[in-house]
Amino acid sequence: MKVRFDATGEVVLVTGGARGIGAALAAAVNAAGGMAVVLDVTAPPDGIEYVEVDVADKAAVEVAVKGVLQRYGRIDGLVAGAAVQPRSAVLQMDAAEWSRTLQVNLDGVVWVCQAVVPHMVAQRSGSVVVFTSGMASTGYAGAAAYAASKAALVAFAKSLASEVAGDRVRVNVVAPGVIDTDQFRSANVGADREHWQDTIGIGDPDDVVGPLLFLLSDAAAMTGSVLTRERAFAKLTSFTDLHGVMSD
Repeated sequence: MKVRFDATGEVVLVTGGARGIGAALAAAVNAAGGMAVVLDVTAPPDGIEYVEVDVADKAAVEVAVKGVLQRYGRIDGLVAGAAVQPRSAVLQMDAAEWSRTLQVNLDGVVWVCQAVVPHMVAQRSGSVVVFTSGMASTGYAGAAAYAASKAALVAFAKSLASEVAGDRVRVNVVAPGVIDTDQFRSANVGADREHWQDTIGIGDPDDVVGPLLFLLSDAAAMTGSVLTRERAFAKLTSFTDLHGVMSD
């Protein structure tokens, strides 16, 4: 079965889309005929529209989203991927690190949803995707703040999904597994990287694009769901293979 994604006329907002999974998705949306707009603190690759904003700043997020709506008149998809992943043991973690992690990873998703979802409700259409992590259920030594933020996002997304389901707005969660991004490399060196490579494996940003396009599309008649890249699935196929099947 082959599926082609057509995003003609659609606008997709991607937070944290300057690099990694977000940048790969933005390029794919544009290639499918849509308009991807990245919200990030750094610029994405050339050819991708960009608004500089720190998602932890609620007022700045509201201004950025208002500007996108003024330019394009609609937002059809929101992929909230902005995150930080500091590493420190709980007993050595300072208050600023804890607060910053939650402000970006959790508050930033709340603020962008508050700015975007009312317009999707008015349109009676839209898809929101947020990211969680396997660490949300297992924890990970040295990454308590990150793990806690990702666990909270699952509950937040499921709650929001329940609130807006009647307005034909979908909210789903992706747990992409371990993906080789700049952030992953800075947070996982030496033994940590070897651990991931030897257990569930390390994927590429493009591996996640197919599932994200699916969740953004009208083929994904589901909400409040968590799509997970498990090791068993990875042994049979990869997200790259799935994307190839869905887009060739």
